[in-house]
Amino acid sequence: MDALLRFSRAVDALNAWVGKYAIWLIMGSTVISAVNALVRYIFNTSSNGFLEIQWYLFAWSFLIAAGFTLLNREHVRIDVINSRLPKRVQIWIDIVGFAFFLTPVCLLVLFYGVPVLMEKFASGEMSGNPGGLIRWPVWLAIPAGFVLLMLQGWSELIKRVAFLNGRGPDPTIKAGEKSAEEELAEILRQREAAKAAPASH
Repeated sequence: MDALLRFSRAVDALNAWVGKYAIWLIMGSTVISAVNALVRYIFNTSSNGFLEIQWYLFAWSFLIAAGFTLLNREHVRIDVINSRLPKRVQIWIDIVGFAFFLTPVCLLVLFYGVPVLMEKFASGEMSGNPGGLIRWPVWLAIPAGFVLLMLQGWSELIKRVAFLNGRGPDPTIKAGEKSAEEELAEILRQREAAKAAPASH
């Protein structure tokens, strides 16, 4: 278990680092978009390369940040029912989801995506648009993003197994977020303070 937890921490650190710098890809896409608009307005000229690099950067930022998003529990979740279930049931639902849904989907995407990437790389395929870019760099974002997502899924699975075995904190609570028990205790403290305030007067 110790080795698995070290692996989990390494994956968390990797995706945290990737997420920290992925935002610069969006910044780059935004700057290129602004420069392209200015050049087109001032000089009445442009290039499809400018347009394509924008969506290349956006695709990279979206795909490689998927693991970071999972790390921070920011993916869309349907918690209306799940949040009402006992904690151990919630943990087991996550374990089943990571092991039998997320992992196979990621492996399937890699199984079909990597050969396409290798084909694009070997052929040196270019965009069909005049002035367009070479295609394989944007295709590379697919396996890169899904590898990071799958690794983070395994990390989350390890953390949940560790929690069930009393070897780690509750992984369903985001950093800085209060648990239901802590929120209840805070409400009770506030009520006690409110009752005590009039008595002190």
